[in-house]
Amino acid sequence: MTHRVFVTNFNRNFTGVSATAANVVRQQVGRYDLHLVGQPLPGCPAPITVRQARALSHDPCIWHVRRNTEMRAALWARDVLRLPIRIVFTSAAQRRHSAFPRWLISRMDAVIATTDKAAGFVPHVRATVPHGIDTDLFTPAPDRAAAWGALGYGGSIGIATVGRIRPEKGSDRFVAAMIELLPTVPGATALIIGRAAREHQPFLKDLKSQIAAAGFSDRILFPGEVPAADLPALMRALSLIVQLPRYEGYGMVPLEGMASGVPFVGTDAGYYAAFSNHETAGLITTPEGAATAARTILTERFDQMAAAARTTACQHFSAKAEADGIARVYEDLIA
Repeated sequence: MTHRVFVTNFNRNFTGVSATAANVVRQQVGRYDLHLVGQPLPGCPAPITVRQARALSHDPCIWHVRRNTEMRAALWARDVLRLPIRIVFTSAAQRRHSAFPRWLISRMDAVIATTDKAAGFVPHVRATVPHGIDTDLFTPAPDRAAAWGALGYGGSIGIATVGRIRPEKGSDRFVAAMIELLPTVPGATALIIGRAAREHQPFLKDLKSQIAAAGFSDRILFPGEVPAADLPALMRALSLIVQLPRYEGYGMVPLEGMASGVPFVGTDAGYYAAFSNHETAGLITTPEGAATAARTILTERFDQMAAAARTTACQHFSAKAEADGIARVYEDLIA
């Protein structure tokens, strides 16, 4: 019997949560009678509405949710409409949830934590399953220099940080590190991939002023958000990912780079230390040490770390391994 599984995605924006969900859904399509509910995800089945999902949930099935709004919709279906569903919630946060999310999580049938640390903040944890990356979608470039040149950003190598432009994501730390690094790496161009919300426009303006004052407006660029479908091509063209957040729940960007054969520099946030595989695939550093760490990779250790990054992603952080771990939770619930 093929189990029916509904995976919810209610956020119109393509976020880190969306990326992790898409990676798993692409692995799950052949395993279950699977339906995406809400907003589309790249490479995944066309979504259905919540009303359609309810109509298809009159036999025992799984609803897999990842956000507060999705938990609420699933609880309504189970507890008010009395549909025979089991609700699975994935939790990546490495800090205490606020009161209402804590109550929602307490009502889940099962919780999957992405790290041991995240597991300490939520009840009903059935398994700890690290997020994985689609290593068939994110792959190394046959010719990195040609791939970078095709993007048209200039220079001979690319460095990027990816995420919302705001203090929590450390966009200002990246700018400071690049202002220190770029004079010593003449061919490098740095990209700040993402957008700033309205409340962070003054923060963005200040970053651009700092870059202009340092004379790097032509080498530290703001391309905006990159569509999810275009992200693999960007990643494989880069030579280095630099993520310096003040807080990160898990953090998929280094994994996307690693699967593409790109090492990373990161602060000790999210699951970055585990990704680094004892600093063979990436270097964990302070914000003040980021430029030095980046220079070390680019000038001394690039080839070996690029190879280790791809190997680590494939062997330890694949989306298939994540889907396998989730499958064990589903089987326990349905049994």
